Amino acid sequence: MKTDFTFKKMYYIGAGTAIAAMITGLFWGNPHFAAIDLTFILHAFFLAAFSFCLLLYPAFKNRTMKTVILIAASAYFYTLFFLYPGTWSTFIYICLIPALSIFFFDSLLFYLTLILNSLFITSMCSYIMFSKQSELYLLTKQDLIGNVINFLGSQIILVILYYVTYLRMKRQQEYYEQIQQSERIKTAGQLAAAVAHEIRNPLTVVKGFLQLYEQDSSYDRKAKEHFALMIDELDTAEKVISQFLSISAPNKEISLEKVNVKEILYSVVSLLNSYGLVHDNRIELELGEEECCIAADQTEVKQLCINLIKNAIEASKEGLPVLVKVKRMKSEVEIKIIDHGTGMSKTEIQLLGTPFYSLKSKGTGLGLMICFNIVKKYKGTIHFESVKEKGTTVVIHFPLYRELASREEKRI
Repeated sequence: MKTDFTFKKMYYIGAGTAIAAMITGLFWGNPHFAAIDLTFILHAFFLAAFSFCLLLYPAFKNRTMKTVILIAASAYFYTLFFLYPGTWSTFIYICLIPALSIFFFDSLLFYLTLILNSLFITSMCSYIMFSKQSELYLLTKQDLIGNVINFLGSQIILVILYYVTYLRMKRQQEYYEQIQQSERIKTAGQLAAAVAHEIRNPLTVVKGFLQLYEQDSSYDRKAKEHFALMIDELDTAEKVISQFLSISAPNKEISLEKVNVKEILYSVVSLLNSYGLVHDNRIELELGEEECCIAADQTEVKQLCINLIKNAIEASKEGLPVLVKVKRMKSEVEIKIIDHGTGMSKTEIQLLGTPFYSLKSKGTGLGLMICFNIVKKYKGTIHFESVKEKGTTVVIHFPLYRELASREEKRI
């Protein structure tokens, strides 16, 4: 809430300054101001439309509003160029129109504005060259080739500026996501430390008495069924607590061993094949020919693969396969798990790994959190690619085992 307020405050200060400068330009030294002729009226109209769009943007921060602002800006600056043909600065404003889209951090809008602006400039230069009124645009016509070169140079600079800005924003976003994930794990650890032991002891006592009553012959079959159901629910609660503890427990020493990813996946797929058949889904395994080994703990890598493949089976539509691929990529091993389920939105993907956030009706979200933790522990990366109603692809990268990596370097 505070961030949004700060953004609006800074935006209105910047937009207000720009509008004030444009209004000053409308009145200060404008020869058409005294006569209030058609030129002045058109200038004032397009300025008012552009200013209105700028002030309206914080209330409608979507692509449609951004497009409207860019159209209004283009109309305003091109109108200035044709209304004041003797003013050289209007050509500079036209060159800088794509710069507005940089502030929106929208690749599609930036490149679209860049292309359309180039087409408009080409049309405008052709008009100046061959129009009977070309004498009005002497500043542009006298050095038309030089102006075109300057325009192309300005667009190249804008592309470089956008690319650098985009990369910086991408890195900041990745850093922010890493901080978010660390905070999620920290939160889960704090919760575990606070409640795990306090809950586990009374659960053990209750479970023990229920098991005792279940074996007591004085209770009828119906009562024993109720006892069995309550014991199952207590087992579920204990499982959740164990997941909490596995996240919060500090790993003082990381046990590294050479893990053959292909062997792990073959073992996991064999284990989960029957689970897939119950859901009417088969698991298809594609193993590359090259050796795919990483430095990790074999048990944890197996747990990671089981969790993700099991999730893929549960997410898939009946009758559709789950595809598991592994291959070596230079100094990394890539694992892909592809399902053909309902998919996820960008917001849902961002929330994955959050404690108690799950798309399953009875899920806790802790399984995926453990997966994120395992991948991070062994210096890997994990990301999700998903399209609604088409499915999800989980892509995991682990650094190649050092001996294999050094062997590849010697070959090169």
